Amino acid sequence: MPLSPSATRDLLTKLGHQPKRFLGQNFLVDGNIVRKSLELAGVAAGDTVVEIGPGLGTLTTALLKVGAEVWAVEKDRTLHAHLAESLLPHFPDQFHLLEGDAVEQPLAGLPPERAAAGCKIVANLPYAIATPWLDAVLAGPLPDRMVLMLQQEATQRYVASPSTKAFGAISVFLQSAYAVAPGHRVDASCFFPKPDIESYLLHLVRRPAPFVFATAAKGLIRNCFQQRRKQIGGLLRPRLPDAGAAWIAELAAAGLSPQIRAEAIPVELWQKLAVIYDNHLKASP
Repeated sequence: MPLSPSATRDLLTKLGHQPKRFLGQNFLVDGNIVRKSLELAGVAAGDTVVEIGPGLGTLTTALLKVGAEVWAVEKDRTLHAHLAESLLPHFPDQFHLLEGDAVEQPLAGLPPERAAAGCKIVANLPYAIATPWLDAVLAGPLPDRMVLMLQQEATQRYVASPSTKAFGAISVFLQSAYAVAPGHRVDASCFFPKPDIESYLLHLVRRPAPFVFATAAKGLIRNCFQQRRKQIGGLLRPRLPDAGAAWIAELAAAGLSPQIRAEAIPVELWQKLAVIYDNHLKASP
């Protein structure tokens, strides 16, 4: 069971640790949310699970007790030391703990071949790193399923539809690889200290044929969304000035009118654009 708010406060005092807002250190104190996270992810004995920012180890302990093999990365030195002392000795073969930055280690040190064989991510993500971390994960190998505790605002951006204010490059990248399954709203009272906003358990299931964008195409798409109200033809022409009319004709054949604005392009057309762009780059001298 998670620690109560008072027990969490006492443990933090014992550790001499003040929650760091810039690291998103709001510790889960609601057992129902812990159980819901495991339920949505379908965690079972023998599963390989990545956790980001395990903090005091509430979610980590639940994962380990189910029988999952947990790979976790914790940036805070004090909390890393606490986890190393409180959990590692009890689960030496199941628990792999890394001290470091989750954006640089998006799968917490899990070897790529292990990740490709199948893994899940269950994590309470700090708001400041949520998008760059997710972007790193989407480079592959892709987890089978992710259950991510996020601020509501981040969730809205990730699942946004075209022609809405929240729709952006990360919406395109995520929705190309994952389907959004029913999640769960999480009240601020489920954390200590209480955050200023509500959170949400975002439940993502890898698509049968996920589309992973190449680095160059991702850069192109980000650039387009930085000028989201401009017509796509004008945005793309400078990127491949030698392609000329053939480039525009390929876009039109793919269903992309040069007059359409970036913010209105559906996810599947961004995928077609990425393929066309990659092909032109490969054909360039």
